[in-house]
Amino acid sequence: MLTELNTTSRILLMKILLVSDDGLQSATLTKVLSANRYILDKALDGQAGLNLATDIEYDLILLDVHLPSLDAMSLCRKLRSIGYLKPILFMTANDDDEDVVALFNAGADDYISKPFAPEVLLAKMRTLLRRSGVIAASSGALNPTTLKWGKLCLSPDSGRVTVDDLVVALTATEYNLLELFLRNPNRIFSRSAILDKLWSLSQAPTDRAIITHIKDLRKKLKASGLVEDLLETIYGMGYRLKPAPSSNSKENNQLDKPQSAINKILERFRDTFNEQVTVLKQAKSVLLAGQTKELQAAKLEAHKLAGSLATFGYPDGSKLARSLEHLLMKDSPFTLVEIERYCELVTALQQALAKAPVTQTALPISTTPAYKVLVIDDDVALTERLKAESEAWGVQIKVISNLTDARSSLKKAPPDLILLDLSFPDAELDGLTLLQEIKGLTPNLPIIIFTARDSLTVRLAVSRLGARQFLHKPATTEQIFRTITQVLSPYKASRAKVLIVDDDPAALTLLSSILTPWGLEVVTLTEPQHFWEVLVSTKPNLVLLDLEMPNVSGLELCQVVRQDSQWGNLPILVVTAHTDADSLVGAFAAGADDFITKPILGPELVTRILSRIERSLHQSIFATNTSIKGEIQP
Repeated sequence: MLTELNTTSRILLMKILLVSDDGLQSATLTKVLSANRYILDKALDGQAGLNLATDIEYDLILLDVHLPSLDAMSLCRKLRSIGYLKPILFMTANDDDEDVVALFNAGADDYISKPFAPEVLLAKMRTLLRRSGVIAASSGALNPTTLKWGKLCLSPDSGRVTVDDLVVALTATEYNLLELFLRNPNRIFSRSAILDKLWSLSQAPTDRAIITHIKDLRKKLKASGLVEDLLETIYGMGYRLKPAPSSNSKENNQLDKPQSAINKILERFRDTFNEQVTVLKQAKSVLLAGQTKELQAAKLEAHKLAGSLATFGYPDGSKLARSLEHLLMKDSPFTLVEIERYCELVTALQQALAKAPVTQTALPISTTPAYKVLVIDDDVALTERLKAESEAWGVQIKVISNLTDARSSLKKAPPDLILLDLSFPDAELDGLTLLQEIKGLTPNLPIIIFTARDSLTVRLAVSRLGARQFLHKPATTEQIFRTITQVLSPYKASRAKVLIVDDDPAALTLLSSILTPWGLEVVTLTEPQHFWEVLVSTKPNLVLLDLEMPNVSGLELCQVVRQDSQWGNLPILVVTAHTDADSLVGAFAAGADDFITKPILGPELVTRILSRIERSLHQSIFATNTSIKGEIQP
């Protein structure tokens, strides 16, 4: 039987899903895994496990073979069929060859035979996590290096946090928060994403508690001598680690540049690019033999290189690959002159890849909170509380206590949203009158009515004048900020899901690395023939399609989506290296909402995807509100 394992080593917090209906086993594993700082969610049957695995990001799944509702191997197959890549470790009492082969065929990464010692289970888990990249191989598994940010140091071995060698007393939650951000310096974490990472479902606090924990962490670090605030608030998205303040650290500065991420991916796929060029070189013998039908592999590699090389800093290489692709498209046998031209292009492509990549010059996206809220209310106590808490919610608040000044202010600089009370003492101008004036001048400006006046007559008047939301006084500041956030950003970035379909693994890796830091959940697919199955199972908020893929093109997939009544309004962006009028007209005719040209620039990609998702949800909310408004019209 398993017993609790005591350890003094501290490891990176990781989230595990345990799927088992064995109560004694679950209780014992809970003690062992909690003692080793794993965060654990539990499911009692296969269907519940499938629902959790597709809704929440886990680092590893621990799966008992015998499960009710949905058996473990079917669960594993379903996850693998939708592109689930995280490690799955089976626990089984049957370890004969036939059963083990069946487990691996179902998609298992490894198995452990029952009964097992806790040390063996933990070792297998660490191995799988290391292979999947959750634990970096260079970190020494249980002995990760010290994490630093300016004068701040966090030692995972000892669990100590210091600023200028002075120990900072943090609670366990504050320590975990700090470690999470230090280990993910480029990622934006929403409050819900923090909950998912640091708490199990049974222990998760409210979103408000996250704000309090971050506020307390900031105060303690500042009181310990860390003058700079290490966390920045990203409006509508969450929090992110700021660049380290040390101006002498070239390494930190380099890591802050968008180009560095591209360079890292380039190094991962450099061998792949060389292998693709080798395929192009080997095609020479096929050309000399006049076997043009045998050139499909070379044509495919030329197409992939043409699409991805420019993004990785090789614009000339992309042009050469495009020329090779065009040459390989001909059906008739090649002449000697064409073969010579082909060989020259391949040689030139090799030489281009031997050079250093060209640095991208695209400007990064600004992360400064861009939304300004004007509060028109004479309740001083309330407005002061709103101003004090606004930073934690990523909102810039300006307060005006009377309607006359509000009217004047709106003429000078309209805000992004108005929080408007309807009742003011000794005021000739009524709040409803001001609402009517505002909507006449700026009909798209969102307005939230916040008032003690509550009757059907008032609510109808507010609705007919186009206010976005109605809040009844009294309300907590959390309720107010939640309403503001929902109106300004009607989707949660951490929950927004993007499905990317591209037959080029390098392109998928690059696109995923660009989008993931912005809190988007990215699902990638290299085999377009499985598109519909993945689309239905993952339910994305947006689809990004490569225009040209073998077997099934992006245009064909776009048409399939547009023909379906359920998915017909799903936002679709196509990626293409062709900017000619015919290609673009064809993309829009097939139903694409927008297109992104290669080479792909990170800021452009993020901006277009986020704005397209937001616009789609705004339209959905507007349609719903219009329908409701129509129903209550006399």
